[in-house]
Amino acid sequence: MFIFANDFGGSFITSLLSWLLVFAALFGLNEVTRRSKWTGFAAFVVLPIVLTILWFTSLKETTYLDWFHLAKVYSSTAGCIGFWCIRFVHGTDKNGKEWKLSEKKWALCFPPLILAINIVEACLRDFEVGATYQSVVTAASAFKDGAYSFNLIGGPWNYMNGIAGILNILTITGWLGICIRKETAKDKSHDMLWPDMVWFWIVAYDVWNFAYTYNCLPSHAWYCGIALLLAPTLCAFTVGKGAWLQHRAQTLALWCMFAQTFPTFQDASKFRVDSTYNPTIYTVVSALALAINLAVFVYMITKVVKKKQNPYGPELYTDIPAYKEVKELAE
Repeated sequence: MFIFANDFGGSFITSLLSWLLVFAALFGLNEVTRRSKWTGFAAFVVLPIVLTILWFTSLKETTYLDWFHLAKVYSSTAGCIGFWCIRFVHGTDKNGKEWKLSEKKWALCFPPLILAINIVEACLRDFEVGATYQSVVTAASAFKDGAYSFNLIGGPWNYMNGIAGILNILTITGWLGICIRKETAKDKSHDMLWPDMVWFWIVAYDVWNFAYTYNCLPSHAWYCGIALLLAPTLCAFTVGKGAWLQHRAQTLALWCMFAQTFPTFQDASKFRVDSTYNPTIYTVVSALALAINLAVFVYMITKVVKKKQNPYGPELYTDIPAYKEVKELAE
């Protein structure tokens, strides 16, 4: 599936150690930024402004300036800012009544919207690669000056995974149930909980997103297709239960900012890891993503019919233990 040796002196040991470092850094930085209100503000508001100036000035000849990479870094950062506001913005109206942004239904429409936008971006790229590269390995410039390159191989797997991503969007349910984690002695994070975003949807997303990175970012999938997906998922199933989307947005934004600033880490160093470009592996991975997302979609429809309920907004999985476990953590 992966090739660890490269022209820059890379090896399996080097790649494994760098992967562990990336995973630990993402998990750790997410913990720091989610537990501290103002550290989160600095990381997702102040830092992106400073880095943007650098990307378009002193780093413009080396950083990624194509539409996809820019869309990904700014949309993930926008998600982090929006979630921060939902968690912490509150006030008093003219009648003296206190209000919280997390209690406004219009504000709760933002998380599924930004999530769907991010998935659509990836689906469009999958379809683009499938239509453009047509089963022929073709060099593609990774940077503005074309100094480094990677290969892409398009095929039916791109279309299968694009459809899997669409199904993943269709199975986003229960966002009006988004709530805030109650403050305890051990956790003062005020995480944005989404009880209806249960474990099987997260698994379906992870498999789909890995297939996307493997299809469209073959020299990056070792990091952004595995480490970047496992870090928020592990957090959501352990210390930060129920807040997967918040963890995903924060780790994605942090990784994208790093990749924009230090692009050679993945593309022209001993830490680079490439795909084997095996059509069979592409097909199996994308078929698995499609099958899992189709299964989640069928299960959702079964629930909708049984409960005679609209899943888009109201919570659907209230009878599932995983839902109840997260709901108990809410304010």
